[in-house]
Amino acid sequence: MNSEDINTPVNVEVSNNEQVLEISWKDGKKSVYPLFGLRMNCPCVICRGGHGSMSEYEPEAFFEENPSEINIRDIKQIGNHAIQIIWSDNHDSGMYRWETLRWLDPDNHRK
Repeated sequence: MNSEDINTPVNVEVSNNEQVLEISWKDGKKSVYPLFGLRMNCPCVICRGGHGSMSEYEPEAFFEENPSEINIRDIKQIGNHAIQIIWSDNHDSGMYRWETLRWLDPDNHRK
């Protein structure tokens, strides 16, 4: 299986009630992201703290106990490589690339 198959989503679902975003991938994997962790890992330059930190993420945010509630207002596809999430706090400048989301999958960071 090539990386294109691994990083190709076939379905994206949001549940603000359950506070998760779920992505089903072409290879059959299903990733479930707590919304708080996803918001804390926004890939935009402002949230990452500058261009020098653009590839630094905090996967531990997915495991936060009693996280603050945050909702997704909308998701827009950006070409074939990313999605833009419009959050309930009006933040919308993060472009979440598919390969970044696959890497951020909480299952990859459980201890």
